[in-house]
Amino acid sequence: MQIPSKYDANQVESKWYDYWMKHNYFHSIPDDREPYTIVIPPPNVTGVLHMGHMLNNTIQDVLIRRARLQGKNACWVPGTDHASIATEAKVVAKLKEQGIDKNDLSREEFLKHAWDWTHEYGGVILEQLKKLGCSCDWDRTKFTMDDDMSEAVIKVFVDLYKKGLIYRGYRMVNWDPEAKTTLSDEEVEYIEKQGKLYYINYQVEGTNDSLTIATTRPETILGDTAICINPNDERHSNLKEKNAIVPINGRVIPIIEDEYVDVEFGTGCLKVTPAHDENDKVLGDKHNLEVIDIFNEDATLNSYGLHYEGKDRFTVRKEIVKELEEKGHILKIEDYTNRVGISERTKAIIEPRLSDQWFLKMDELVKPAIEAVLGDDPDVKLFPKKFENTYRHWMENIRDWNISRQLLWGQQIPAYYYGDGKEDFVVAESIEAALDLAKEKTSNQKLTAGDLRQDTDALDTWFSSWLWPMSVFDGIRNPENDDIKYYYPTSDLVTGPDILFFWVARMIIAGYEYKGERPFENVYLTGLVRDKQRRKMSKQLGNSPDALKLIKEYGADGVRVGLLLSSAAGNDLMFDEALCSQGKGFANKIWNAFRLVKGWEESNTIEQPQSSKIALEWFDSKFQETLIEIEDHFGKYRLSDALMATYKLIWEDFASWLLEIVKPAYQQPIDSKTLRGVINHFENILKILHPFMPFLTEEIWQYMEERQPEEALIVASWPEKKSIDKDLISGFDFTQEVVSGIRNIRKEKNISFKDAIDFSVINNEKISSDFDDVIKKLGNINDLEYVSEAVEGALTFRVKSNEYFIPIAGSVNVEEEIKKLTEELNYTEGFLKSVQKKLANERFVSGAPEQVVAGEKKKEADALAKIETLKASLASLQ
Repeated sequence: MQIPSKYDANQVESKWYDYWMKHNYFHSIPDDREPYTIVIPPPNVTGVLHMGHMLNNTIQDVLIRRARLQGKNACWVPGTDHASIATEAKVVAKLKEQGIDKNDLSREEFLKHAWDWTHEYGGVILEQLKKLGCSCDWDRTKFTMDDDMSEAVIKVFVDLYKKGLIYRGYRMVNWDPEAKTTLSDEEVEYIEKQGKLYYINYQVEGTNDSLTIATTRPETILGDTAICINPNDERHSNLKEKNAIVPINGRVIPIIEDEYVDVEFGTGCLKVTPAHDENDKVLGDKHNLEVIDIFNEDATLNSYGLHYEGKDRFTVRKEIVKELEEKGHILKIEDYTNRVGISERTKAIIEPRLSDQWFLKMDELVKPAIEAVLGDDPDVKLFPKKFENTYRHWMENIRDWNISRQLLWGQQIPAYYYGDGKEDFVVAESIEAALDLAKEKTSNQKLTAGDLRQDTDALDTWFSSWLWPMSVFDGIRNPENDDIKYYYPTSDLVTGPDILFFWVARMIIAGYEYKGERPFENVYLTGLVRDKQRRKMSKQLGNSPDALKLIKEYGADGVRVGLLLSSAAGNDLMFDEALCSQGKGFANKIWNAFRLVKGWEESNTIEQPQSSKIALEWFDSKFQETLIEIEDHFGKYRLSDALMATYKLIWEDFASWLLEIVKPAYQQPIDSKTLRGVINHFENILKILHPFMPFLTEEIWQYMEERQPEEALIVASWPEKKSIDKDLISGFDFTQEVVSGIRNIRKEKNISFKDAIDFSVINNEKISSDFDDVIKKLGNINDLEYVSEAVEGALTFRVKSNEYFIPIAGSVNVEEEIKKLTEELNYTEGFLKSVQKKLANERFVSGAPEQVVAGEKKKEADALAKIETLKASLASLQ
């Protein structure tokens, strides 16, 4: 086969991905092997590939490909999430462009548009993952709104309701006025926002007196139903048992007393608006206050807003302040920094709102999941371990989960109403089952399906994805099927720490509730991908590169390497495009090394040189040493370190040393034994590199020799561990220093590498002569001689206590060399004096940190050794 001179990633990647797909290497079915299972964190169905996905899925693919090479039955389940809030918002926006209002459509009509949108844009991201080289079992692709997945969600809802864990409650919830739905506490982000604090005077009924309240939300005074004072606050004893008049609407409200009011904070008078503040709601319930909701679902004011009806809350804020000022109710206005909640999805400011919602009781459900991660012998391990504290905080302060959403896109809550009362409902998996229950509950056998009305709310998206590791294997509907029994619990989960609670913790909770065991063994939490200035990547900043353009420019392997080599910033990654270029350069280096080896002419008749024999033996041990290091890194989920160890082995040990030692002289053949040894090492290198750079390695593997489909690299065997000769490794480390010394002198003295030289050594270290042939070859040495005394008229260098000599033989200007060495000696002696002066200072030695003193002592030792070498060189020249 003709080997191309350059590596063309674009052509190679499509070729091998098609080949892998054609031969079904990614597909898994239960068998006798040990399973290794990963379920993908399902991206939004209409999402596109961004840098976070690239990192997350590169890591998953590295793990799955390595497991495949280790002989495990590797199964990586892909899929997408219906992302109810995000997808519904996109569909609504598209309908708006077409002049269609969502509110004018029936549920069925809207869902048809949503499914059309999903079919048109859905799954694009999965196709993009293929470009990255992801070896998912595409035959197992799932979508959280697939019929079987939805059926599992409904089944779980009904089961939890029957267990008394799901209930309907009238509660203060987080309302997103843009998405027009409730959010769970975890879907609310908190930000610091610069605002104003308004001091407003209310008249005390029947007097000329007034009281002052302070609020950041003057528009909500129209919903006030009381003023509260602390009974122990002597400043306001005159207000007890009186009423106040709300400005603008003139509503007369009671002045109530409660120790909840902080005497030290503000004016000591608190406006109470039970419909729009959680704490006010508690006060209102305690004092039996009226609840007046002044907002519509989009946060415009309703009829209680009087002449502000239909206007947005923030518009009203400006206008009502102006009206209050005109009427003399504003005492003062101060700048105020306020902590406000915003929707994680839409970024709209959250409105506390009273609403009938569905909740899941969490206090008992959460207990096994706390023990699983934080117990003495944890079933589920988090990497990095520091996230255990975050997990503990969330889980030990958990509140009931609001699982209902005022959306159409998602699984519809399986509650069926048969009457007008709030409690006139039944919960069932189907309308037929619901009808039977309703007849039984009402004792009315004449009820028909037409008399039942299903709850219009949809379930929170996370209520479907918390079942993901079970539902993808149909473990909820068919808990004893072969797949769930074989693949569950899964092995590793790779995801972001931002969804540690939303998703990871809830999957653990669901796993113990429905399977009685953990859903996965290890959770690897990746950091955020940031730019090299440590900024979070975002469309607004324009610092998020186009993932597919990166792949086109640097190749998928180059991008994978670039991502994994990105330096850690805490747990986050600082991405620099230059690292993708480094990845591409690494691919070219390996390709050129392969072309070099394949270009050698083989001979069966020549003997194997001693230098090649010892070099192959050394590399065998060096490879085994690196293999152990790589395995250790994988065990700790330090994938960047595993890649770096592989990178150094290939770039430095294999390409820069082994190939240089064994390569034949120009236009000369190489002996068969050495060539077979080099190719064997090359193949082992391809195996450990394959998880990181699958395309390049498969291309080289297939060029090495003609292979059958079952011999493809993707299904080859991970290298076996063998014994390591530590003496061989340390001997070669010493040899590398000797060769570097020779090369440095050649370079400094302009002695051509083509000119052979003589070389002598005083072997004080009693170093073995095993590597002498390697030194001779790499140093281009005629004769290597062991001597007991310094060689006159020679250049010298040291490695530890060994002294090496290169006769100058007229190739160096002696006078110039003496001058140069003398200058260097004078400088070094001066440097030594300054270091020794510092070390003679007792205050420095006793006061400086230990490592600083140790550093100075090392400088002293290095300078002394250098002076000795320089003096020896001068002596040999004079």
